[in-house]
Amino acid sequence: MRERPRPRRAEPLTPLAPRPPRHVLFRQEWRDVVFLHWAADPFEVARLLPPGTVPDLFHGRTYVGLVFFRLERLALGSGPALPYVGAFNEVNVRLYSRDGLGRRGVVFRSLDCDRLLPVLAARLGLGLPYRWSRTTRAWYGRRLLYRTRGRTEARPGGRVWLDVADEAVTPSPLEEFLTYRWGLHETALGRPYHLPNAHPAWTFRRCDLLGWEAPLVATAGLAPPAEEPVSVLYAPGVSVRFGPPAPLPPGPGPR
Repeated sequence: MRERPRPRRAEPLTPLAPRPPRHVLFRQEWRDVVFLHWAADPFEVARLLPPGTVPDLFHGRTYVGLVFFRLERLALGSGPALPYVGAFNEVNVRLYSRDGLGRRGVVFRSLDCDRLLPVLAARLGLGLPYRWSRTTRAWYGRRLLYRTRGRTEARPGGRVWLDVADEAVTPSPLEEFLTYRWGLHETALGRPYHLPNAHPAWTFRRCDLLGWEAPLVATAGLAPPAEEPVSVLYAPGVSVRFGPPAPLPPGPGPR
């Protein structure tokens, strides 16, 4: 019988960004980023992660994030931003992982996007679980509304409704743990890999949560949230660079 990986307790996390990758695979900007987070069962999370990784823990707990943002200026290498297909709205469900080399990352359980070509390219090229959905973003004064819904009745959606102020806020240690992530873990063609990224430090603004719907969390394989999020964050955005993927070392990850 295969032994279940043991989640590892987190070490202190530094928010310092890594150096930009020497070889840039692609670049993009994330704008109007909204993070909602709930605590999750580490053993429920462990079965959803790629081989070679385990849940990353903060004081013995791991989390699931529902993230809304506008992706802009998608570009390959050092080339110019792609017209039309290089800008779209996205909503993703993500978990927190750590591999055998100690690298912290995220694992995407779903990514909803309103552009078909990026969906196909990411699914085929990187194995990421993108879905073509109807995803919108709208500002009403200082209030921000994101909404996503599937293109079929069977595909659930999600929504967040925020009031955003100009006042800057300092993230808590937990929020640094959740948002300072320098790569993702995924499996493509049966092989797990790590894809590094680098971006400036986040700047967060004070925000009030006015409403939310999160059925996407349940369809991603986790228990549906029953309470208010433990963390709600808004960031104007950052520019991001991704380096080439690297295979993960064998084994279940650090213990």
